[in-house]
Amino acid sequence: MTATSNSRRRVKMQAPIVISLFDKTGVAVQPWAEAGYDCHIFDLQHGADTAYLRENVTAHNLDLMHATPDDILHMIDHDGRKIAFVSAFPPCTHLAVSGARWFKGKGLRALADSVHMFATAADFCEHVGAPYYIENPVSTISTYWRKPDYSYHPWQYSGLEPDDCYTKKTCLWTGGGFRMPEFCCDPECTPDDRIHKAPPGPDRMNFRSATPTGFAQAIFNANNGDL
Repeated sequence: MTATSNSRRRVKMQAPIVISLFDKTGVAVQPWAEAGYDCHIFDLQHGADTAYLRENVTAHNLDLMHATPDDILHMIDHDGRKIAFVSAFPPCTHLAVSGARWFKGKGLRALADSVHMFATAADFCEHVGAPYYIENPVSTISTYWRKPDYSYHPWQYSGLEPDDCYTKKTCLWTGGGFRMPEFCCDPECTPDDRIHKAPPGPDRMNFRSATPTGFAQAIFNANNGDL
């Protein structure tokens, strides 16, 4: 191991931790990573081995359907460090009201699995006690659990990322001292509906569920403060 990698490891082992569940891209943690936080993203779509995805971002392959909070924490060498923030993006395919006309055909098992994954996220967030948000579109979770604390459209944070000038009502269930950032809209933004017009294909789900860059930056701006 080189002197540079040893130094990098020492810095990492002193940094507060940010965790993101059901997260393939790591967009949600990028502002935290750039500020020096030790970020860990978990999703079954990651490779079989834990990988250093990019500076300060480690990707973990884990079946969160069956994971306990201790299972998740065991994969992070946190050594008693503070967990500064948690985000979670449980799959919404079988919960979103936009797909209500297909609910009967999906069956009870698909519904139960989706609720179970949302519960995994909620259990972990409550267990850790850090500020958190769990994201889903307008969904039946409002009936099964509780109504969301906040909602937003990506265009409402287009002042931080002009490319986020599109509509997609997204709900947030929050806790642990989470602070919702104020809207910051690009005055030249005329929102489009690219999400709803996304063509069928293998990447459609990830495209539709990607975290808007401007929103991710706004969340960081409102909730960081440990470094």
